[in-house]
Amino acid sequence: MSPRRSHRLWPSGLVPVVLLAAGCGGNDQSTISPGGKAARDIATLWWVMLVGSVVVFAVVLVLVAVVLLRRRALRGAPDLEPRGRVGTWVPVVGGIVVPAVVLAGLFALTLGTLSSTSPASAGSTSLTVQVTGRQWFWDVTYPDAHVRTANEIHIPVGVPVRVEVSSGDVIHSFWVPELNRKIDMIPGRTNTVTLEAMHRGMFRGQCAEFCGLQHANMAFVVVAEPRDEFDSWLATQAKPARPPPNAALENGQQVFLGSGCVYCHTIAGTNASGKIGPDLTHLASRSYIGAGAGANSPGELAGWILDPQHVKPGNRMPGTDLTGPELQDLLEYLESLR
Repeated sequence: MSPRRSHRLWPSGLVPVVLLAAGCGGNDQSTISPGGKAARDIATLWWVMLVGSVVVFAVVLVLVAVVLLRRRALRGAPDLEPRGRVGTWVPVVGGIVVPAVVLAGLFALTLGTLSSTSPASAGSTSLTVQVTGRQWFWDVTYPDAHVRTANEIHIPVGVPVRVEVSSGDVIHSFWVPELNRKIDMIPGRTNTVTLEAMHRGMFRGQCAEFCGLQHANMAFVVVAEPRDEFDSWLATQAKPARPPPNAALENGQQVFLGSGCVYCHTIAGTNASGKIGPDLTHLASRSYIGAGAGANSPGELAGWILDPQHVKPGNRMPGTDLTGPELQDLLEYLESLR
């Protein structure tokens, strides 16, 4: 191969390495950057198996190399070495004893990981959250506090939270890699997983079971915060939307209530009580819209309202034909829902 051609090829050979490094960058939704006890045990098991497999692979390569080099050195020489028990002990130790010890250790470590990732019983946790997967967003309910929100789960730091998951349409899968394993959401069935964060943070979750056109854009966040901040957030979420304090916000509310939005969405304290789409009572307090499709900013929200199919093709929300002033009033009203 000419130097010029090899010079052309070596950058393309780096492409897989660069992609691999890019995939490992950061700690966003990373299974090896645990933020919870269960995820820490899963990551520990993964590292042990990775390092162990690398060591075993390296030892096997060395032994193969030694055998090949020795055979090459002895090729054509008379067999003068007496055959003893060494030839018997090597396969016994290397093929039976060592694998048995390694597998027994991995089995014990796996049992410990299974214990830490098993869901907590209903009576052993002080907080229960119910999550329903829908195409393509997450319906979140705190049954004891009578709170309903969407795509954002708040939990207190250091407290095991029982999360009961189900599906409203097709099979989904609930997964927060930095907190625990994934668990399937099956229509007509309720499964359970426990989330416990070791520190404050925002942990990204994702649907891990193909569920249709927008499966890749079905994300959510788990917000872990100190207990007092969580209690304050939950108390605020339990309140209905406050009445519009001025004429501009009242106009925005009338735009909302006079449109088809009321048949799909709920705003507590008004006659909007739809259950098809996400609850919007405290929409402005959330970080994202459309299950992670965009940031919760006026510009992103305006684009979503006018043409949601352009932002997230296939979702069940139709577009609107609001005038400029109507859209502005509606945005100001929605931004007041905190």
